[in-house]
Amino acid sequence: MLLDSHKRIIRDLRISLTDRCNFRCFYCLPNGEPPLARKETILTFEEIAYISEIFVLLGIEKIRLTGGEPMLRRNIETLVEKIARLKPRLKDLALTTNGFDIPRKAEVLKNAGLDRMTISLDSLRPGRFRDITGVDQIEDVFEAIEAAKRHGFEPVKINAVVVRGINDDELIDFARFARSTNVEMRFIEYMPLDSGHDWSREKVVAGREIFEMINAAYPLELKEASRGSETAWKYRFADGEPGGIGIIAPVTEMFCGACSRIRLTADGQIRTCLFSTVEHNLRDYLRSGATRSELIEYVQQVTLKKEARHHINEPDFVPASRTMSFIGG
Repeated sequence: MLLDSHKRIIRDLRISLTDRCNFRCFYCLPNGEPPLARKETILTFEEIAYISEIFVLLGIEKIRLTGGEPMLRRNIETLVEKIARLKPRLKDLALTTNGFDIPRKAEVLKNAGLDRMTISLDSLRPGRFRDITGVDQIEDVFEAIEAAKRHGFEPVKINAVVVRGINDDELIDFARFARSTNVEMRFIEYMPLDSGHDWSREKVVAGREIFEMINAAYPLELKEASRGSETAWKYRFADGEPGGIGIIAPVTEMFCGACSRIRLTADGQIRTCLFSTVEHNLRDYLRSGATRSELIEYVQQVTLKKEARHHINEPDFVPASRTMSFIGG
């Protein structure tokens, strides 16, 4: 069991496979950033698999592969297969993606042992999608969603970052999309993690407001009375129609007290919180020749440093030491 100093059990590991992305979403990587040096800094598949094994031995039950865009790592299915060997101790292996290459790779990823897939889609309107992401590829994302469903990645989850004045007028359309395609539509509050540093509180659409707007059109019922350590409140449609709604509200309804997550960046830094201002260099310790037992102790000691909460809502808030594309979602 992996515990922090606040007695929270850490069960979820999010691994960023790359800082690179082929989208330029304004809330993440609008202008691009210099990529990390590849061979010198990025963890190899063998290193990621070994580190994953150590975390699973310590009690990690869920691993999510993120980026940047993780599908930009060549032969990603090779890594999926390596990590999937940690089952059944590892209970869930998931991927967050913008949909790149999913129609071509969905079957091979499923065969390699990937359990679930979350795909980003911030607008249903082609022109607006292009404005948000910097690319004209909305049809590719729709194809990725269909491929994920066709190959059994159920439930397919769709992430949308909701920003006031940008896409908050599409909430009902998104709910209708969830019902018609039988996906779980997840709405995420806008967070200060963009490389352009353009975040402002006025642009945040609160989770409660998101719920009220959708509930007025399509009444919702909670799937479970408690969120537990999950990030999202999950709802079903009261009329029994397929699909569902998830609401993730880290700004207005912070859930730090039940946080079960820890993160590993593409260059091997442990981050104990999405908004951490410090990192812990597991990569160099691993490459220095540390033994398995030494690495286990290192992970345990770093986990004890996990912050009690984030400080977004405080006047002296300091942004995270890196932006989302480097941290991993």
